[in-house]
Amino acid sequence: MAEIKWNDRYNLGVEEIDKAHQKLFAIVNKLISFTENPDKQQHACREGIKYFKSYTLRHFAEEEAYMQSIAYAKLSMHKRLHNNLRDKTLPALEDELEAQNYSVESVQHFIGICVGWLTSHIMVEDLAIIGKNTNKWVYKPSEDKLDSVIKAATQGLKTLCRSRIQLVSQQYSGESFTSGNLLCYRLTYSAKANDQQQFYLVYEESAAIRTLSDILDMEIKRLDKTVVDAMRMLSVQYVDYIKKYFPGSDRYTMAKTNLLSFDQFTKIFYKQCPVCSLLFNVDDKGYVVLCVDMFATP
Repeated sequence: MAEIKWNDRYNLGVEEIDKAHQKLFAIVNKLISFTENPDKQQHACREGIKYFKSYTLRHFAEEEAYMQSIAYAKLSMHKRLHNNLRDKTLPALEDELEAQNYSVESVQHFIGICVGWLTSHIMVEDLAIIGKNTNKWVYKPSEDKLDSVIKAATQGLKTLCRSRIQLVSQQYSGESFTSGNLLCYRLTYSAKANDQQQFYLVYEESAAIRTLSDILDMEIKRLDKTVVDAMRMLSVQYVDYIKKYFPGSDRYTMAKTNLLSFDQFTKIFYKQCPVCSLLFNVDDKGYVVLCVDMFATP
């Protein structure tokens, strides 16, 4: 795994925050170097990840204090993003690390998600503090509405993948979470012209292959057209299961499905900023993302 490099475009011009961000980059690069030494990897990664978590939470507190000191208008939403990483994402990643005994794959998941979250958060949310950018998370669904969608999405994945499902993040930020391939689908439902609801499903290659292998009761070794088409149909069935939890969803019918590259997906993600954006760990199979770009209204 390549070292991540600090770039001056990450600078806010607030010394204590910029120094903390640079320190977090340095800690991540140390973790990357630990994965290259099998003899010391487990202990070194365990201690390094503890330090990363401790430093991250201290930085969040300092950053929130700074935002409060300048009466930053979007402090509440910014704190929600911090809390999601602290209360959902990091504990879920730690569970995976322990369950897999700090395997290289689990450490890479940890690094991938944290690096992706950190860079995205700095470039969008942190730079918005000083007016250099616009906040990405403009619309926030109610807790009750989000909770019902999370429950439906989790149960649907359990049925689809026949596995234990763990929510890693309820505010997935568009970051890559694997060094392997990602399979991305966009499912568009229409009620009338310019009235659409779009669902995005992103599967880590291992999640797609292992899920389909279990369903078909046969060993599938690689991502090919058969897997791509089969996962497309499974995705349609999955969305049909969960869309009934959206008010007014009976007005919407399937219009089309598209296979996207991950680059295409991220460009759409940052442009549309889905209001519901969830990242799941599918037991030992891999990671799955569900995004919904709007909530239908009756």
